[in-house]
Amino acid sequence: MRRTRVLTAVLALAAGLLAGTPPALASGAEKTTISAESYTWKNARIDGGGFVPGIVFNRKEKNLAYARTDIGGAYRWQQSSKTWTPLLDSVGWANWGHTGVVSLASDPVDPNRVYVAAGTYTNSWDPGNGAVLRSADRGASWQRADLPFKLGGNMPGRGMGERLAVDPHRNSVLYLGAPSGKGLWRSTDSGVTWSQVANFPNVGNYVQDPSDTSGYASDNQGIVWVTFDESTGTAGSATRTIYVGVADKDNAVYRSTDAGATWSRLAGQPTGQLAHKGVLDTVNGQLYVAYSDKGGPYDGGKGRLWRYTTATGVWTDISPVAEADTFYGFSGLTVDRQRPGTVMATAYSSWWPDTQIFRSTDSGATWTKAWDYTSYPERANRYTIDVSSSPWLTWGANPSPPEQSPKLGWMTEALEIDPFDSNRMMYGTGATIYGTESLRNWDTGGQFAVRPMVQGLEETAVNDLDSPPSGAPLLSALGDVGGFRHTDLTKVPSMMFTSPNFTTTTSLDHAESDPNTVVRVGNLDSGPHVAFSTDNGANWFAGSDPSGVSGGGTVAAAADGSRFVWSPQGAGVQHTTGFGSSWTASTGIPAGAVVESDRVDPKVFYGFKSGRFYVSSDGGASFTASAATGLPSGDSVRFKALPGARGDVWLAGGASDGAYGLWHSTDGGASFAKLSNVQEADTIGFGKAASGASYQTLYTSAKIAGVRGIFRSTDKGATWTRINDDAHQFGWTGAAITGDPRVYGRVYLATNGRGVIYGDTSDAGGGGGGGTDPPPTPTGACTVTYSITNQWSGGFQADVKLTNTGASAWSGWSLDWTFPDGQTVSQLWNAQHTQSGSSVTARNTTWNAVVAAGSSVGFGFTGNWSGRNTEPTAFRLGGQACKVS
Repeated sequence: MRRTRVLTAVLALAAGLLAGTPPALASGAEKTTISAESYTWKNARIDGGGFVPGIVFNRKEKNLAYARTDIGGAYRWQQSSKTWTPLLDSVGWANWGHTGVVSLASDPVDPNRVYVAAGTYTNSWDPGNGAVLRSADRGASWQRADLPFKLGGNMPGRGMGERLAVDPHRNSVLYLGAPSGKGLWRSTDSGVTWSQVANFPNVGNYVQDPSDTSGYASDNQGIVWVTFDESTGTAGSATRTIYVGVADKDNAVYRSTDAGATWSRLAGQPTGQLAHKGVLDTVNGQLYVAYSDKGGPYDGGKGRLWRYTTATGVWTDISPVAEADTFYGFSGLTVDRQRPGTVMATAYSSWWPDTQIFRSTDSGATWTKAWDYTSYPERANRYTIDVSSSPWLTWGANPSPPEQSPKLGWMTEALEIDPFDSNRMMYGTGATIYGTESLRNWDTGGQFAVRPMVQGLEETAVNDLDSPPSGAPLLSALGDVGGFRHTDLTKVPSMMFTSPNFTTTTSLDHAESDPNTVVRVGNLDSGPHVAFSTDNGANWFAGSDPSGVSGGGTVAAAADGSRFVWSPQGAGVQHTTGFGSSWTASTGIPAGAVVESDRVDPKVFYGFKSGRFYVSSDGGASFTASAATGLPSGDSVRFKALPGARGDVWLAGGASDGAYGLWHSTDGGASFAKLSNVQEADTIGFGKAASGASYQTLYTSAKIAGVRGIFRSTDKGATWTRINDDAHQFGWTGAAITGDPRVYGRVYLATNGRGVIYGDTSDAGGGGGGGTDPPPTPTGACTVTYSITNQWSGGFQADVKLTNTGASAWSGWSLDWTFPDGQTVSQLWNAQHTQSGSSVTARNTTWNAVVAAGSSVGFGFTGNWSGRNTEPTAFRLGGQACKVS
């Protein structure tokens, strides 16, 4: 699931796409004279999609909880709606690294206070240092204390922790464990200033891979957790006993008994592994430590659980299985504050057949597992799992035992029992947050119910976006989870792109005059790197790879869908007619060029590489370098051709040490004119023209009049309006942007970890929240094909095809049926639906209302069943019976 998490955020960096990023601590922006407009910003719902390495419950106030992500910021739990609220959307372009959160601490004395240790990479990929962000209003607003070193929210070892901790008796005192040999740091003024604890004896020495010259895997993982023993202090006085975990296999745990004045290595401690977590049960005086032989979050082949009795200094191995039987490390450590002696831990790095969760109610003397083998490969689970709210979590898989779909997870380094409710537990995975509110069923022989508890937390890294003129309003290319087809922005799609499942989709495109034809390319450990769809991205089939292809690169579809041009990693630019059964090398264009298509002429394609623009007029067979000069010399460039106008091309990009901005060509790239009113631009996209305007609306992530932001122009770039504000900056937004060709003012924005953001204008023509209106009732003959495409215990997936067999077009449709066995629809796509009892009504969306005579429309859904799953045999269209085929 999360194997490519590093690449998701870093590929753009390694390719130089952030070369123009200003320093992380840049000075304030110039005064601006541009106009601004109020926009509403939301996520196109995916729900999760990224690694959640930390979950933190406040110990004083019930229902106050936070989650941290590796590149997507921090979130606060909203109990009333059981959703997460994003807290770091105010992080701007200059400080984009602060969207990576390496640790989070909720003040146990003053619940209004919360702290975040922010920074994404400790190597050169992140140009800025780390910071500790502090809030006195639960994350609604922040102040920043800059640090003299980097932090690594997306570095190896990021699941260990928590590295940041607040003294439970004197909450003005905080400790922070630093990476890179920078040691232990302390603040005595509530996070305003920080200084190194000079007498702390060990800065750590563990690195994942000393040979990594990039500095990513070769960085010292440093100080990894801080735990206070609140039984050794009184209110207003600093807690006297503090435990600190260090990334050192021989010297992992240290203690101070004089409020940090002196430190010593705990005697008798185990050696040979890393201490991922240290959690203290102060009632029983037991410090639990979870060990792994690797730093995580996805590596780890051996592990142990140990208990340290604070009163006697005795270490006890309480591991639930023999070390010889482990093929994973332990992490995800938690204790039940309501029921002392109850402790849980995870086998965080166990991918196959599943993660494992262990539970003990006697301080680790005995253990039970979330699942056990009955007779291999069959399993007995102590849990049930329902992913109907995020159905893509099955990955479309149908595995053989002992694997099950969906899995309990992987990279399960965050595991927390609610300190106020023994029944509630949450844990993070590489893709979501799972939780239960019936945990104690584990101890009574029943099953505890697991489901995603992730709504509102959006953590995908977005590489490309596409909003076709018809069909689904949004197609996305994402890291790790591939991408989605959104037919309704307010609902979670049923499945990511499959057949094949790319670990990361790098580029996608539709044919402008045939939006049902879509192509995508991406990364896959083994298998094809290109896929095609003839139904607007609803279903896919794989193409073939030219020799040498190692990654997705960029791809372009001809305006009529008759041919494609592909610039993959590992091979030169290629072209094909049809659907990629064979490819031929293009000439005249260098390998690694970014490719796009003209949106009118199906024979014309464009490319860009290292300051040169290239044009093909023979379907991509050969390219010729344009005579255009003055373009950016590097490869940090994105460009697009305007739909409906042959040869109309916009190009954005550059770097601060050279040409940087926005260029426009009206002669197919033969020449470009630079817009003088745009200082820097990194993306360009088009949307529906404003009322009375003859030219499509432009959107860009840019710096204009000294201000970094998201901008819109309705007059061909003559004037610009900033449409975001300082509270909605979303970090780095340089990957992709597009308007909606059907909704004026709507813009889709790619983020590096906050998912797909879309904005709607406050203007009357700005559109709504992504829903649809009910259609009129059609008339005429019809045929329905109903097919169950997948079925599992208690659930199934079905496709419905509705064909207009009459003589006239429908301008809207409404299809009714009744389930014979009381089945229920859990989620339906490509249509709206209602259900009353066993009766279901599916209605068109705005984009598939018109069905010509002889044409068909399709939709699909996931559902629940019990006992039997008999297919319905009667369908009615607006009250008229349809033939069932």
